[in-house]
Amino acid sequence: MDAFEYNKIAGAVLSALLVICGGRVIRDTVWTEPRPEKPGWALPVTEVEPGPQAPPPAAAFDPAQVIPQLAHANPDNGREIFKRCLQCHTSEKGGPNRVGPNLWGIVGRPRASQPGFPYSEAMKDHPGNWTLEELAKYLHDPKSSIPGNKMAFVGIKDNTELANLLAYLRTLSDAPPALPG
Repeated sequence: MDAFEYNKIAGAVLSALLVICGGRVIRDTVWTEPRPEKPGWALPVTEVEPGPQAPPPAAAFDPAQVIPQLAHANPDNGREIFKRCLQCHTSEKGGPNRVGPNLWGIVGRPRASQPGFPYSEAMKDHPGNWTLEELAKYLHDPKSSIPGNKMAFVGIKDNTELANLLAYLRTLSDAPPALPG
């Protein structure tokens, strides 16, 4: 093949590219589509009908619903519920503090009084003793009972479970306090 043949091949390729590119330019100038008023696509929108109204907020927790159940509560079931607490607390007499304080003798003990445990300012500023009523309020919802405390537990919402846990916590003492009543 001589140089003339290479020139013919190169000319054919360049002519093909010229026809393709030139054809596009001519097509775009002759057939122009109108621009949309707003850029983008029109999406179908369905109107959402308002659903049923939200239920009214739940009534505030009343420990008086739990305390009468203590007479029939089962401390053994409370021990099973207490297993959730063992990640942060100990329950044996003289046991160490963990993320939370040791809970031996918690019923009747003053708040923020476990030696060697660094209580939050919110707990220190909340005076009084841990009565069964106060424990019921606190264990039902720790964050709303004492705002600003460090306990990350969400609480026990079932009154029977709460009564069983309180019955178990009551047994964590050399002389368990009497049941209210």
